[in-house]
Parts: sequence; structure tokens; C-alpha cells
Amino acid sequence: MIIVMKPGATREQIEAVSERLVELGFKTHPIYGQEKTVIGAIGDKKALSSEAIINLPGVEKIVPIMKPYKLVSRELKETPTLVRVGGVPVGGRGLVVMAGPCAVESEEQLLATAQAVKAAGAQILRGGAFKPRTSPYAFQGLEEEGLKMLSRVREEVGLPFVTEAVDTRDVSLVAEYADAIQIGARNMQNFRLLKEAGATGKPILLKRGLAATVEEWLMAAEYILDSGNANVILCERGIRTFETATRFTLDLAAVAVVKENSHLPVVVDPSHGTGSWRLVLPMARAAVAAGADGLLIEVHPDPARALCDGPQSLHPETFDRLMGELAPVALAVGRGLAPAGSLLVKGSLPAGAAGN
Repeated sequence: MIIVMKPGATREQIEAVSERLVELGFKTHPIYGQEKTVIGAIGDKKALSSEAIINLPGVEKIVPIMKPYKLVSRELKETPTLVRVGGVPVGGRGLVVMAGPCAVESEEQLLATAQAVKAAGAQILRGGAFKPRTSPYAFQGLEEEGLKMLSRVREEVGLPFVTEAVDTRDVSLVAEYADAIQIGARNMQNFRLLKEAGATGKPILLKRGLAATVEEWLMAAEYILDSGNANVILCERGIRTFETATRFTLDLAAVAVVKENSHLPVVVDPSHGTGSWRLVLPMARAAVAAGADGLLIEVHPDPARALCDGPQSLHPETFDRLMGELAPVALAVGRGLAPAGSLLVKGSLPAGAAGN
């Protein structure tokens, strides 16, 4: 339920209501607005009589949350959430593009890609150090050495980076280096991993599962927010259907559904969603038109020799063309591309990453 405080309610009154709710067995999540403060209360409603709260000083009303997901719901928070990844705001008016290789293969490959995507206008670097693969014989990633490479390239180029954690045992290591932690589609309902990643406080990029409904996706995000971390970015990356013309079916309607039901930002991955570099450009444009807050694009300096997902990776020249095509689409829907450039000051690495 939501406890709506009166305009002008004091900090002491808000804290008194929160303390009373905790006494009654509720988890509380205060959200401070410019005019009003609301307190999200998660727990058993049977343990609460409305009189126990409504008569407290500063309380205006109590509103039940009808959705099964509470903390991610627009019923709790009407204004969109802005998530900052290494200083880059995701969820604002500016369209954010995260680009880079599916897998970190070498420092030379990563540096060349990072320089190219930054020059084209990308604001965040993506790259996999840990790779969950369908086949146990496929390239599994460089693991910590890949994280070190991402860290050094961030220092050199000035772009924050997002990378995936695939196991609870690796979360603390990934959090030591990364600006944001990706939870992949195969792990969307790995609830222990969600809690562990959420507990780091790092921004979490949560991909939709291969066959997950939007509600299941939002419920997975609820686990992260329930751990005390509101910095969640949802990522639509296609779902498995009977269609075989594309690798997955990119569900752009999900962008609009999420926007209607949740305050969290949502980005789209047209690379995984289609499996073909030729389809990435039109689907990226369509994602922006559908209201996505950003894009996740795979780019490789030599896609034909990529160790992972080469057929869906863009060559840097094609990525540059894509960025040029996005600007008028973003403008048409009242947005603009977030400014690129050196978004990190040299030396501003996360704790524990310096010197690696």
C-alpha cells in the first residue's frame, strides 16, 4: 500500500509513520517528491488497521497497490526513475546508446571498439567478460582478465561500462570493476542472483527472459528493488516464439506496456532481438519511436572473426550510420541523443579497480 503524506509534512512526521509501519512488520520505501512524500509499505495488509496509520500526524490517505509488483509500479511512483551509469543518466529526455562487443576478446579489440563507438556518439560501453553460452564448448569469456581490460579501456577512452554477472559467486568481483551489472535473459528468474546483484547498490541492467511475460519481468525487477536498490534498467531483447525468420521476436509493444505500468527506464537490444546485423538498424529506429530510453547494440571491429554473436554485430562504420539515423527519429518523438564525449574523469574508477 501507499501512505500519502500531506503537503508540508515534516521529516519527523514521515519518520514516525515509517517507524510505526516497521513495528507492524512492513518494509518501508519513502519517496520524497517536490510537493508530497509517499511511503511504500510492503507487507501483510491483514496486520494493519487503517486507523493505526491514518490518524498519525501528517498522513493524508492510504492507497492500496493493486499490481502484484509493488515497488516498480507507477502506482507507487508516478514520475520516471532516472538511473545514472557512471554519470550517464538513463531514463531522461536524452536517448542513451550502450555499444560494444558481445564478448571481450582482447584489449586491442576492445579499445578499437570503444574508440569507434564513442566517436559515433555512444555514451556507455558494453562488453562481456563472463559469457553464458548454450554450448559448454563455446567461448566462455576472459572473466577477471576481461574485467581488467574493460577497466583499463574505460580509463583510456572515458566511457563507463556495463558487463554481465552470471553467478552469485562472481557478483562482488564484477561490482568491483563495473559501472553497471547486467543480468542476462537466462538469469532473469535466478532470484538469488538478483538479490546478490541488487545488494551491491550498482545500477542493474535486467534483460527480459526468453519466454517471460512482462509481469514476470517486472516481478524479477521487484526482487532487486526489494533488496534496497532502485537503480534498475529494464532491457527488452526479444522472446522465443514460433517465428524462425529472426533469432527471437523483438517485442516492442513491451516497451509501451512497461512505460504504462512501471516508473523504471527501459532500453531495447535489437542485436539479440533479431540475430542479424541487417535488421538492427530498422529495429533500433523502431525502438526509439516506441519510446525506449536507450539501446544496447553489439559492435565489433571484425564481425566475421568475432568469437561470439558475429552475425548480429555491427561494423563500426555501420554503427556510425545507425547513430546518424537515430537523431531525427528521436527528435520526432520529443527526445534527443544524450551528449557523448568524455563522461568519466581519468582516475575515477570504482573502489578496488585502480591499478589492475
